[in-house]
Amino acid sequence: MARLDHDGLAAAVAAAVDASPDASGNSDLVSEKGSVVGSIVVAAQPDDLKAAFKRAKKIDGYRWVAINRQDLFGANPLSLGSKVGILDADGRILKNADSPRKKV
Repeated sequence: MARLDHDGLAAAVAAAVDASPDASGNSDLVSEKGSVVGSIVVAAQPDDLKAAFKRAKKIDGYRWVAINRQDLFGANPLSLGSKVGILDADGRILKNADSPRKKV
């Protein structure tokens, strides 16, 4: 699959997991049903990965970062210890999101 830009990746992921734009602006997309539930931040370029994981860590609930599949080796180290999952453009789960932390 060819590398998608931000809008193309967001549209592909939204169609694959039945997500809609996030009205709150905390993330790019929100999915309410299926195997991918929660907030999705889109990182279409390798340079966007660090900022996307930083943004996702601030979101409550299940968090995902959508990437172009060829960026997996750059994204995986950033996801360690973050509880953030990773999706590709087809909505396939490349790394599962961990259960959200409970607020104390």
